[in-house]
Amino acid sequence: MVRRPLGKRSNEPDIRGRLWFVGGLITLGFLAVIARLFQLQVVEHETYKLLASDQHGAAAQLVPERGSVLLKDRFDGSLRTIAADREVWNVFAIPREIRDASSTARIVSEFTGVAFDELFPFFSITTGTYRVIARDVPMERAEALRDERLPGIGVFKAPNRFYPEQGLGGHVLGFVGQNEQGHRVGRYGIEGSLNAALAGTYGSIQIETDAAGRRLSIGTTQLQEARDGSDVVLTLDRTIQYEACRRIANAVRDFEADGGTIIVMDPATGAVWAMCSAPDFDPANYGDISSVAVLNNPAVFTPYEPGSIFKPITVAAALDAQLINPRTTYEDKGEERIDDFTIRNSDKKAHGIQTMTDVLQKSLNTGTIFVQRLLGKERFREYVKKFGIGTKTGIEIGPEAPGDIRPLDKPGQIYAATASYGQGITATPLQMVSAFQALANGGTLMRPYLVQEVIAPDGTKTVTAPSVIREAVSTRAARLVSGMMVNVVEYGHGKRAAVPGYYVAGKTGTAQIPNPNGPGYLQDATIGSFAGFAPSDSPKFVMLVKIDRPRTVQYAEASAAPVWGEMAAFLLKYLQVPPERPITDTPAPPPPSPAPEPPTAATTTPS
Repeated sequence: MVRRPLGKRSNEPDIRGRLWFVGGLITLGFLAVIARLFQLQVVEHETYKLLASDQHGAAAQLVPERGSVLLKDRFDGSLRTIAADREVWNVFAIPREIRDASSTARIVSEFTGVAFDELFPFFSITTGTYRVIARDVPMERAEALRDERLPGIGVFKAPNRFYPEQGLGGHVLGFVGQNEQGHRVGRYGIEGSLNAALAGTYGSIQIETDAAGRRLSIGTTQLQEARDGSDVVLTLDRTIQYEACRRIANAVRDFEADGGTIIVMDPATGAVWAMCSAPDFDPANYGDISSVAVLNNPAVFTPYEPGSIFKPITVAAALDAQLINPRTTYEDKGEERIDDFTIRNSDKKAHGIQTMTDVLQKSLNTGTIFVQRLLGKERFREYVKKFGIGTKTGIEIGPEAPGDIRPLDKPGQIYAATASYGQGITATPLQMVSAFQALANGGTLMRPYLVQEVIAPDGTKTVTAPSVIREAVSTRAARLVSGMMVNVVEYGHGKRAAVPGYYVAGKTGTAQIPNPNGPGYLQDATIGSFAGFAPSDSPKFVMLVKIDRPRTVQYAEASAAPVWGEMAAFLLKYLQVPPERPITDTPAPPPPSPAPEPPTAATTTPS
């Protein structure tokens, strides 16, 4: 037997295995590093870039850009900005990092205009933390202050709301403030009602930390970037809105009135072309207001007893029910005794046999009571509802009041009787102009709207389509009452609303004001209104003018009517509506008619 020599067994396979194992570990480690680097530099690049910057740089990705509010030009379709964000320079301080409070306060005061006495106490707090000390600092001053390199002082850019157009009113726009979390938020008007669309969505960072709250270098970090807001295009016509705001402000001043409102609408669609009230506020300087009450939009927030501008609604209802026609007569005895109350005509006269056209032309309270009795209380109330009185219109701005027709649910006949000529129930100016819009377009009540379209950041558009609420009255009834209202302007109390060359349909209303401290009405205090449209046969606009408690004149024919007429003349020219009859000199204004009878125990509507 041949024996092989004894020797060491070969270990080459074991070495090769170990080398492969070690090499595999190194490769896996290398791949893990590559993967982590890919995650850090590519996947989480923006997150770590954000974490590496200061809190002001972070805001660019965590704070959304607020959408703009725009108006579309009627003639060329171009968009005009009336509210937008712009970057401004702000200055901040961290007192615990400030070395010389006095010197720093002096220098910062020079660049920012903030008083030394205001800065020094804060800068002297050695434990003081971050605070913005000056906003909207001119760029040159902010950059110069930054170049001073003062410890504890810094500058940064931030968005600020800018309203480039002056004279367009604050009630429709609203303003932008801050909520408890420091987020920018719209208040009132379009800025408030459409805040969700305009504001966008704030971003966020989620960071994995250890038990002590320190960020883990190998932990997961997630960044949710901000989503910018959408732009909102309004139905307002820039030129019409400017004229409305200018004219109502002048009227309130000239009549020494408490306030006033103008609304102009498209009778075919319900689009609001102008909505302005006085007194008003500047959205860019809302902090300067004397009372928060001025922030509410009177056109939608403040209901009032509309008075005789309500009479065409009563007459239209009876025309629709085919209970009367324009030549239907009744005997006007000058007063009516109802439920132990006496109601008289405003001129305190008995006019004898009168037609329904006379009722509107002469504004006879007894005439609309006659019409309401023909309708009956229940049917009259249903027609009031059909015209949208007592229900919010649903327009995009708020807060909106529904008006109050609950007195029509009370027992007795007095409430329906007084409501027939617009006293004892309330409506907002927007509800009243919407009711006249239904009369102007053939009887169809349209939903009024202010938002034409919303444009998302990706360019997607959401367009508002005109919306029919209901048929208030038949086309026949609407056209008949329109013709009857032409007589009001041609021969009645509405002469000063006339526009030479055109047939205008409208109605005056001088309403008493309820006593806020008890039953009855205030003495020598009225609200003058005029509502109407033109041209009467093919209306291009419908408009309401309301003057609250004028002191230099007392009646609507001397306050609201002439303002309406002047604005109507402008509108017909601006809308390029050709005259429909020869233009003659405007007739001399009629003498003032008697005021509504002062409230007494016998004429006060029960509470």
